[in-house]
Amino acid sequence: MGKGIVLADPRGFCAGVDRAIQTVETILKAAKNSADERPQGLPPVYVRRQIVHNRHVVGDLAAQGAVFVEELDEIPDEAVAAGIPVVFSAHGVSPAVQHEAARRGMHVVDATCPLVSKVHREVLRYVKDGYEIVYIGHRGHDEAVGVVGESPKHVHLIEHADDVSALDFPPESKLVYLSQTTLSIDETRAVIEALKNRFPWIIEPPSSDICYATQNRQTAVKSVAEKSDCVVVVGSANSSNSVRLMEVAEQALAGRGRAWRVDDASELDPAWFEHASSVGVTSGASVPEALVSGVVTALKTMGYEDVSYVTTTKEKMHFVLPAELRRAR
Repeated sequence: MGKGIVLADPRGFCAGVDRAIQTVETILKAAKNSADERPQGLPPVYVRRQIVHNRHVVGDLAAQGAVFVEELDEIPDEAVAAGIPVVFSAHGVSPAVQHEAARRGMHVVDATCPLVSKVHREVLRYVKDGYEIVYIGHRGHDEAVGVVGESPKHVHLIEHADDVSALDFPPESKLVYLSQTTLSIDETRAVIEALKNRFPWIIEPPSSDICYATQNRQTAVKSVAEKSDCVVVVGSANSSNSVRLMEVAEQALAGRGRAWRVDDASELDPAWFEHASSVGVTSGASVPEALVSGVVTALKTMGYEDVSYVTTTKEKMHFVLPAELRRAR
């Protein structure tokens, strides 16, 4: 039997990532068609933070003219006066960032994933109703920073089940938990169990905040790992869902082999595959398919010529562009 590749389906772009990238691309295209209207020396668009957590995507958009900044104070007043659009990334921002943009009169185009925006709205609703909120997320992640920023006094961030012991709420307090969208059901299960044991009256959100794409990709990579001797996950190191895909794959391999994360085919090490007859391949939710194709091509040169697929579900989710861009098209 020949050596082969097992491709996960679904993999790659989710609807929120696709929407965010299209947002920047739409602005770039419009600016290209009206370049003479923009003051000389100013870019067509600014983007606060990485639009999605993938360095290739960011690099490609930067090559087309987008300027990425960490904070709004890096954007000159001249650009603000000229109405140069400022895009907020798919991960969302805190009210403090929104207020700063409004204070300076910036032309903001919000590319926050609708699923992330939903969690922001839930925070505001629960705080208004007098709840303390336990938020399960990764400290420092852009999405978590934005959500906690909605109400820092009432949103309590925890990452692990061990963090629950540090929380202290009286029995009469109204308590609810929410979670970062890029965490799967498996990831949050132990934390939620610990919360319920410590605070039996804590309530669950009305509907799951787990991103459909996160769960679908983890389910798919488990199935792929069961049919593979090792797994390659394409995705950047700062992509929460890509790193977790690698961890899930490693667990599903159950000691039969390793899982590796790479940004692209250039990072593949032939030594990884010396004893593997089948290699599983998947990618994070912010990874262009071209990068997966590059990995597949590289593996074929190593003798992995047969390609098969494991399909666990077919995704049909689609998010429309921000309203002002729909009007402009």
